[in-house]
Amino acid sequence: MQAEHTINNLIEVSDIVARLRNNLNGVIMEQATTIRKLIAAFCAGGHVLLEDFPGTGKTMLAKAFAKTIHADFKRIQFTPDLLPSDIVGISMFDPEVKRFSFRRGPVFTNILLADEINRASPRTQSALLECMGEQQVTVDDTSYPLADPFFVLATQNPVEFHGTYPLPEALLDRFTMKLSLGYVSAERETDILTAQLHSHPLAAIESCISVNEIKTVQEATKNVYISRELCKYIVDITHQSRIVKDVKLGAGPRASIALMSVSRALALCDGSDFVTPDHIREVAAAVVAHRIALDPHAVFEGASAHDIVNDILRTVPCPA
Repeated sequence: MQAEHTINNLIEVSDIVARLRNNLNGVIMEQATTIRKLIAAFCAGGHVLLEDFPGTGKTMLAKAFAKTIHADFKRIQFTPDLLPSDIVGISMFDPEVKRFSFRRGPVFTNILLADEINRASPRTQSALLECMGEQQVTVDDTSYPLADPFFVLATQNPVEFHGTYPLPEALLDRFTMKLSLGYVSAERETDILTAQLHSHPLAAIESCISVNEIKTVQEATKNVYISRELCKYIVDITHQSRIVKDVKLGAGPRASIALMSVSRALALCDGSDFVTPDHIREVAAAVVAHRIALDPHAVFEGASAHDIVNDILRTVPCPA
């Protein structure tokens, strides 16, 4: 059965992924693990939410990623006064032809950076629901398809900070993975300062991947083999998140699909045409945790969604 899913151009795909990874690692220091997961989510055709404290390099990573790929790129700076029409577009009356015409918003692009997404109102945040879930925009009963590929890379500061709005559960569920960068070591921070003495590393980065190459990788991801036993393992993980103690809202079927897709992409990034349990376990917390809503009492006692997912991975039997 596995032979039916053999990827003929595995060497070509591995070279594309390696170029993407090397370009990003040259700009973002000490973040190889996060970059690896970011690339896997992109190859799986998903979307990524970067959440971390100010100044940790979220926007820099997003801009470096966009510059690495020779594709259309747009950035939206989310603010409290941003409207849904500022994102998706608006129908405007053209007096010359005496009819309404649709003016496309910045969401019509290949790579969209939604910077500080949690500074906009929930109404504006929800404008991305259809874009991310169905890859289209509907205005005045007319649907407009978005670009292919279409990738949303959003950044946000922790929701406890002033002037922010927590993302709705439905929008969080549209993000394939939620990642963080964290602070680098003191030695590496010194290297960052040294690297920026005369110019910013982003100025030297050049695109090394084309849109067609991205489509090749994303198509190859769909041919990575995953056994039925590992599919059941994925379902067991997400199902357990719905019944475990202290959880008010568990991960749904979309989480299972996302975990399967990212695991296949991660295997491809490793130059393999089949998924192993280690691939699933490596990305499970990043895919599932942000989809879990905890009971307020559990949060008050210090519980976290990541800890719950890690506990699930320790208790759910793993296929040999």
